[in-house]
Amino acid sequence: MTTSKSLSRRHPSRSGRCCPRNVISLAVSGAFAVAAQAATDLTALSLEQLLEVTVVGASKYEQKQSEVAAAVSVITRGEIQAFGWRTLADALASLPGIHTTYDRQYTYLGTRGFGLPGDLTARVLITINGNRVNDPVYDGGPVGHDFPLDMALVERIEFIPGPGGAVYGQNAMFGVVNVITRNGYDLDGVELAAAAQHPQRLREGRASWGKRMDNGVDVVFSASGLHSRGEDRFFDYGSTGISGVAFGLDAERDREFYARIGRGAWAFDVVYGDRGKKDPTAAYFNDPLVPGYYQHDSYGLVQLQYQDSFAGDTLHVSGRLFAGRYRYDGTFSYDGALVAFPAEGDLRGTEWRLLSTAVADHKLMLGIEAQDNVRTDQSVNDLADPANSFRIARSGYRVGVYAQDEWRVGATLTATLGYRVDRNNITGTKSSPRAALIWQPTPATTLKALVGRAHRAPNVYESQYDDVFSQVSNPSLDGERIDTLEVVADHRIGSDLALRGSVYEWTMRDIVTLGIDPVSGLTQYQSGEKVKARGLELSADKTWATGARLRGSVSVQDVAYASGGGLLNSPQLLGKLNLSAPLPWAGLRAGYELRYDSQRLTLDGSKLGSFVVSNLHLSTEALAKGLELSLGIQNLFDKRYAHPGADTNWQNALEQDGRSARVAIGYRF
Repeated sequence: MTTSKSLSRRHPSRSGRCCPRNVISLAVSGAFAVAAQAATDLTALSLEQLLEVTVVGASKYEQKQSEVAAAVSVITRGEIQAFGWRTLADALASLPGIHTTYDRQYTYLGTRGFGLPGDLTARVLITINGNRVNDPVYDGGPVGHDFPLDMALVERIEFIPGPGGAVYGQNAMFGVVNVITRNGYDLDGVELAAAAQHPQRLREGRASWGKRMDNGVDVVFSASGLHSRGEDRFFDYGSTGISGVAFGLDAERDREFYARIGRGAWAFDVVYGDRGKKDPTAAYFNDPLVPGYYQHDSYGLVQLQYQDSFAGDTLHVSGRLFAGRYRYDGTFSYDGALVAFPAEGDLRGTEWRLLSTAVADHKLMLGIEAQDNVRTDQSVNDLADPANSFRIARSGYRVGVYAQDEWRVGATLTATLGYRVDRNNITGTKSSPRAALIWQPTPATTLKALVGRAHRAPNVYESQYDDVFSQVSNPSLDGERIDTLEVVADHRIGSDLALRGSVYEWTMRDIVTLGIDPVSGLTQYQSGEKVKARGLELSADKTWATGARLRGSVSVQDVAYASGGGLLNSPQLLGKLNLSAPLPWAGLRAGYELRYDSQRLTLDGSKLGSFVVSNLHLSTEALAKGLELSLGIQNLFDKRYAHPGADTNWQNALEQDGRSARVAIGYRF
């Protein structure tokens, strides 16, 4: 990605987002958070039982993992507890081919070598119970504290790598993350939790209640809050000649609310998250070391779902009505003048699916999805001179029709054929096919050959934003397309060891990247050159009768532009190790994780060094009934390392957190 810092300096135009998230008002402002769940411990299940956990995010209906047309991974609630993960990014970072980037504002997800700094995870689709979370203004998929659901409410996380456009359409280029929430039957009472973390001076808390009534109504309510003063770090602000310690400029606060009511075929859920983060880095080239500016995001999502079966259980009907509200506000200082850049996104839509098993050896699915982006407005508010303020008011839509046939060709061979046609107001009509052959020569071995395509239309920020002085619009901007070919081999040795190997190749065309408009000389989003990647992922999963589990992976990924240039922020080698095991003292359980990232290319052409980071989490529920205590140590060996900065940062590299300790207490009754 190329840009001119001199042209971008006066405007916080990040590579994908500069806007808000507000929604349904939160009536509970301070509850108490962190992990305290005593239900079924999935870490104690055998590997065979773990592999039987079904997946719904791949095809929008339940499938065994061996039947899914992808190298799917599932993270259970037991794993989230065992390792003390507090963000979606923390959990996903344990999977093959995923790396994360943190710029002290947002956390971004990189998948299979692609993770441009500041790209807001726009090319991965994030859903909660199948409901799209990516906002309608910037396409951003939240995975840090801006993700609007507390991790203690997550039952499992499904990650389906590769193009998911044949089922999901927009955003599902590198994969789909589907987060499944806990239900009232599982909660069955009240959970209270609180935690503190040092040296970030973080405090958080959660209060949750869930129950399944005698009449079959299943109810969950939860509220959580977080406040952190952050760390006082030294920063160099490049060509400004300014450097110093950003005292009190790393603070963060987060509030979340979740409610779900279900009975029989119906379920209704509400998700709300409101997060604000101060900025010690002076992002978007605003005035360094000036207090008072921040970025604020708010998400609100509601969904009414229906699912039932007819005709002797051979016809399954699923439908949902959904609506969302996203708000962003960022206030920045330029030459002493404050400027705000709010954005507002409102959407509503519906989706309906039919799944038929009436034809022997076929699972036939047909669906339609429509989303009306009622408002995708962007504004610039000059707080010193309101006469200079302006608003770019836009709206849009997208409609998709999709079909899939899961055909059992023979006793050991299955074919999956899928096709989706989407139409939107920006790029018109696009199609996304996918095909897969799944061969299971023995009960212990599964081979998958996968091919697919996905599209992403430019978001309204990329195509429509125009402020005359720093960036011009590009209404004719083409959408992106990715084609992927992959071969996956799964093999089980006994009942306690599973091996997986995956070889893939993907090609992205017309990548949307920030360039220079030849007429005005200002920055403009344009279609870039082709990007191509080849990769290999090897993983193993081992369990023991004692309740211990070891999961590890190695990923090799080679990503480059067609001209031969390397891709920014793309580590060629990733290594992961996750070990959880019971200890013989006080009912303790330990979770240890190790992550290795190789060198990453930065904007100035240099490479940041490789690094190894370890985390340790200890927890126990044995001291008293309903009581859980835990201690987590992040970056156990206090490793110093950095992530690449974006083209909107003064800094070429951003130092990450050193060692920190987090204590948590939870009580369930």
